[in-house]
Amino acid sequence: MNIEELRTYCLSKAHVTEGFPFDEKTLVFKVANKMFALTGLEMYPPSVNLKCDPDLSLDLQEEYPEITPGYHMNKKHWITVQYSELSDELVKKMIDDSYELVLKSLTKKLRTELKL
Repeated sequence: MNIEELRTYCLSKAHVTEGFPFDEKTLVFKVANKMFALTGLEMYPPSVNLKCDPDLSLDLQEEYPEITPGYHMNKKHWITVQYSELSDELVKKMIDDSYELVLKSLTKKLRTELKL
């Protein structure tokens, strides 16, 4: 997976927006104004920060050296993934999980308004 494929996949999800709230090098994907993915456009190797269930995070980090605690993020709830080194299917699954975790954190009223 490359940056354009990552971007396209994130934007294919319902109600996702992208922007540069921190600087011109950090692309952030949000659903209902809550972050679920961040990627540095000038990072090498390319990586993305994703929300992750704390227990799953530990398992993933144990199994894949390309997955580490979230860089500049809460290390319990975020992981950094060197996505170009992993299968597209695994990266998409982790993006899906991150997106779903954020959706679950939204109020019922907001989920209803967004028809999620």
